[in-house]
Parts: sequence; C-alpha cells; structure tokens
Amino acid sequence: MNAELAVFWRYIASSLDRLADLVAALDEAELGWRPPARGANSLSVLAVHTFGNAEENLAGVLGGVDVSRDREAEFQTSSCDGAELARHWTSLRPRIESVLAGLDGDALERVHPHPRRGMITGREVLIVVARHAAEHLGQAELTRDLLRGAQRSGTSASAPT
Repeated sequence: MNAELAVFWRYIASSLDRLADLVAALDEAELGWRPPARGANSLSVLAVHTFGNAEENLAGVLGGVDVSRDREAEFQTSSCDGAELARHWTSLRPRIESVLAGLDGDALERVHPHPRRGMITGREVLIVVARHAAEHLGQAELTRDLLRGAQRSGTSASAPT
C-alpha cells in the first residue's frame, strides 16, 4: 500500500474501529433506539450504513471489486446485536485492506465511476470515505450519549421511538 493511501486508511480504519467498539456491547433494543429528533438514525443504522459505505467505496469504486449494496435497506431497523455488527466489521476490515494493498500507484490519480457522485478520482474516494466515517462516528457517539441519558432518566430506551 502506498504511503498516501496508508495514511488515509489509518484514519478511516480508526473511525470504523471506534464505531465497531461503540456498538459491540449493546443489545438489539439499545441499537434500535433513536433520539427524539426527526430523522435521527439509530446506532444500528449508523453502523450498518457506515460499514456499507466503506465497502462500496473502497473495495468497489476504488478497488474495482463487485460489491452488492442496498443503500436504502441500510436505513431500515435491523434485528442484530452489537457483537454481530462488530463481527461484521472484523470480517470486512481485512477484505478492504487486501483490496487496498493490491492497488497500483496510479489508483489515487485515476478517475473512477461512482454510483452517486459521477466520475471522481481515487483520492476523492478516500476523502469521501474518511469524511463519511468520521461524521457518522460522531453521530454514533452523540446517539450513544443520548441513549445513556435516556436510560439514566428512566425514559424508555428499550424500544425505538
């Protein structure tokens, strides 16, 4: 993996590792809880969507691997626990690393077709994923904090709102 790609990957993987760690110990009800704000996502949705984005962009767009992704389905409530989500990331991480390690030196300069953004360079793909992972990690941390507050105050945190 070239040095620039390795730097991007270090920050992307760090955000995704932290997201997996955040959800790992939570149960299905906690993962499905949503803050009361209109349009707020649950921790489950944030994790599934963020991992899906990384796989699609890094393995699919940048690496040219066939990735089957149903982006809209990522926003539906899923029935899984945090350990399952963490295992998903644990299995996905080395697959993405393998794809990135196989890229040639021109991959960051080359233009790649993106399913929603048109034609973008490999470097732009990395920026998109780094930004996206960091944004959703921040949302997940805030959602977890709101969940903890609701649990402490006795507000129902066992059922999605």
